[in-house]
Amino acid sequence: MTSTATAIEIEGLTKRFGDFVAVDNLSFHVEPGRVTGFLGPNGAGKTTTLRMVLGLIRPSAGRATIGGQEYGAIPQPLRTVGSALEATSFHPGRTGRDHLRVLAATAGVSDKRVDELLELVGIPAAARKRAGGYSMGMRQRLGLAAALLGDPQVLVLDEPANGLDPEGIRWLRGFLRHLAAEGRTILVSSHMLQEVEQTVDDVVIISNGRLVRAGTMASLHGPASAEVHTSDPAKLAGALRIADVTSTPASEGRLIVETDDLRLIGDVAMRVGLPIWLLQPRVSDLEGMFFALTEGQNRNLGADAAAPQDRDLIAGREGGNEA
Repeated sequence: MTSTATAIEIEGLTKRFGDFVAVDNLSFHVEPGRVTGFLGPNGAGKTTTLRMVLGLIRPSAGRATIGGQEYGAIPQPLRTVGSALEATSFHPGRTGRDHLRVLAATAGVSDKRVDELLELVGIPAAARKRAGGYSMGMRQRLGLAAALLGDPQVLVLDEPANGLDPEGIRWLRGFLRHLAAEGRTILVSSHMLQEVEQTVDDVVIISNGRLVRAGTMASLHGPASAEVHTSDPAKLAGALRIADVTSTPASEGRLIVETDDLRLIGDVAMRVGLPIWLLQPRVSDLEGMFFALTEGQNRNLGADAAAPQDRDLIAGREGGNEA
């Protein structure tokens, strides 16, 4: 299941609604066996991109493929790709179990699989209640169960943590990590870096429909470093240089040392007889970095940020209004 045949490839993807550019020449790659966070502020173009990946909107330019094929060309799409774009895509009068049974019947999936998934996502008791009375968190779990019906190798999820309480978010993190460990390709959108920081392996950040950063989550943290406070920072800096460790002065007698090996720093300080008053890993302000990358007027607000029915109306104009 770790084959690159399940990779998602986005190449030069563009979507115009008349003169409005919702997604602008976007390219990135989603690897199997990893959780990729698709990040950006509300209205950045995330949902429009995901809808193009799933064949719900026709691109103005470029292409999105899964295992080298566009979604519409996949022979059994529900057994290859599972998706959850809206937490309200069910009949409110049906029970959660009946909702899944209807979907299962269209995909040739047994009712046994439905009951297994209800247990897996943690709503077996609520499954016999009408879905219209579900909380947002329960709707998200029901949507995730629907996405997994065909035991797909690829999962595309739009803001799956919305409406989940802290326990539910913790559960979702562990669940997605488990699915990735099985070799599945997982693409998860969010508008908050902090929300997915402990979950994803790779990140793709967009703003105003354009790519602003892509790479591993570790790369966003920058190089490992530590902060140390001592009585003679210049003396410690010299001793660290002898140990082949670079440092730079900071305020109030502190050094920023380019290593996260705290024991090494302490040993060097002890050898030259310096007291250590503070020694700690230096943590990057990822949330601040995220907002710095995506700051500025959000010209796309109104496309992805619109209500679902408004997005459908926009999508319905695409045939005659594309630039």
